[in-house]
Amino acid sequence: MGHNRVAFITGGTRGIGLACAHALAKSGHQVAVGSRSKPASLDDNLLWVRCDVTNTEDVNMAFNTVESELGNVEVLVANAGITKDGLVLRMAEAAFVDVLDANLSGAFRVSKRAVKAMMKARWGRIILMSSVVGAIGQTGQVNYAASKAGLVGLGRSLAREFASRNITVNLVAPGPIDTEMLAALGQDARSAIADAVPLGRVGLPEDVAEAVAFLASDSASYITGATVPVDGGLGMGG
Repeated sequence: MGHNRVAFITGGTRGIGLACAHALAKSGHQVAVGSRSKPASLDDNLLWVRCDVTNTEDVNMAFNTVESELGNVEVLVANAGITKDGLVLRMAEAAFVDVLDANLSGAFRVSKRAVKAMMKARWGRIILMSSVVGAIGQTGQVNYAASKAGLVGLGRSLAREFASRNITVNLVAPGPIDTEMLAALGQDARSAIADAVPLGRVGLPEDVAEAVAFLASDSASYITGATVPVDGGLGMGG
C-alpha cells in the first residue's frame, strides 16, 4: 500500500463520496471531506471542511484548512456534483450552465489547486467522478451528461500534463448506484433501471469506492488517463 497519504474528497459527506471516504480511511489514509453544508454527523476519523467547488476562493480556503490540519493533499477525489434534470425544450440555460460549473469547472478548480503540492512532491493521485451517462447519454440529462463527458477530456489532458511528475489522473464512471439520487426516482423507475443493467441490479456506493481506493493506491501506479466503469455492464463499449 505504501505509506499513508492525505486524501480529500469533494462531495464527501454522503452517497458515493462518503463511501470513498470510508474506503480510503480503511486503507490507512488521513481523510478530509468537503461539502457546502456541514453534515449532522460524521465519523470522528474524517475531517470536514466547507467547500463550494463553484467558488475558487472557497476551494482555496478548504485546501488551506486541510493542509494546516493534515498536510498537503496527495489523493484528490473530485466527486462533488449536482443535477438539474429536464427535457431540452424546457431547460433554462442557467440549468445547463450551473451543472457544468459545478461538475466540470468544479473539478478543474480543485485539480488545479491540488496539483501544485503534488508536483513538488512528485507524487499524486487525482480521481474524477464521471458517469456512464457521459458515454451513452440520457434523456432529460443533457447538462449532466455533457459535464460528465467533459470530465474525460479534462482528466486525460491533466494525465498527459502531469505524468512526468508522477501524478496519475483517472476517472471512475459509475452506473446506477443505490444513493439518495436514485431513491428519489421511485420504485418503478428504479426497477426499470436495474432491468437495463446486464448484471441485473443497481450498484452500491461501496462498489465505486473500492475502484477509487485502488486507483489511489501504489498498486495503480502505471494507470493514468483511464476511465474505469463501475456500471454492471450498462455502458459496455460506450
